[in-house]
Amino acid sequence: MIKTAFTELLGIQHPVALAGMSGATSPDLVAAVSNAGGLGISGVSDVEGDKMPAHIATIRDRTQHPFGLNLLLHGADDDQMRAVLEGQPAVLSTAWPRDDQDLADIFGRAHERGLKVMHMVPTAADASRAAGAGADIIVAQGTDGGGHIGLVGTVVVVPAVVREVAPVPVLAAGGIADGRGLAAMLALGAAGVLVGTRFLATTESPLHEAFKKLIVDSDGTDTIVTDIADILLGVEWPGALERVARNRLVERWLGRTNELRRRREDVLPAMRQARRSGDPDEAILYWGQTAALIDEVVPAGQVIARMVSEAETILHESLPRLVVR
Repeated sequence: MIKTAFTELLGIQHPVALAGMSGATSPDLVAAVSNAGGLGISGVSDVEGDKMPAHIATIRDRTQHPFGLNLLLHGADDDQMRAVLEGQPAVLSTAWPRDDQDLADIFGRAHERGLKVMHMVPTAADASRAAGAGADIIVAQGTDGGGHIGLVGTVVVVPAVVREVAPVPVLAAGGIADGRGLAAMLALGAAGVLVGTRFLATTESPLHEAFKKLIVDSDGTDTIVTDIADILLGVEWPGALERVARNRLVERWLGRTNELRRRREDVLPAMRQARRSGDPDEAILYWGQTAALIDEVVPAGQVIARMVSEAETILHESLPRLVVR
């Protein structure tokens, strides 16, 4: 067993958390990660405040273990925040605030309800701000990851954030899919990992089966960092780009973003239909470069068991043999 400041803080078995990906973290997936000893986190930025209690109740029906709820702060409304805090998950997970938002006030409200606060950042400067506002856990996200990202690689941003916010525990995110990644991040000073793409390709993931197959078949070179997805969706995030699959839809609009802004209302319905139907060429698809390391769809519990076992072997057997005294 790997014990870290993160596992001790939350009383969980393994230093592995599910990334709170809105639209891609069903109650079944969240519960499966928590039941396997990790921390399941549900992305709820797309859940309206009045629907939040039922969503939280569904997760609680499936697990008795700690779980978290993730809100993207720049777009969260008061009803959503209130509903999340009243639902009292173990963790309020947050990311991507606007510059004018008061993190200390948001985190303080969570602490008043007994919640721990986990905040994701793309830079050490953002980490310092979050730690100063009272975050209990900082997630340092590298550009290797899928979805919305900053511009610093994981191997750089993790130790930089660890140095900046110590002794606050730091989770590493972006580019981690197996035990080698977990062991490497622990060596960089992280207290655990936040994993997205690997959990998309699990049996409990709500992602369309056609898209899971794309991840399994990917060699990791088929994504692009762009702003096309946000322009199309009309929800541009402050300070973020996004890593998405480089498919026919994306290539059609490369270099034509002004036109896309004008025509988004015409283009958007077809994209949404493509996502529902599993059309890989015309849907916006988010995944990270770790797709290169994923070769099968398995249960989430198996992902965690394999990841931890492999990391333990590396830490106990492989690395110590390299040290000669």
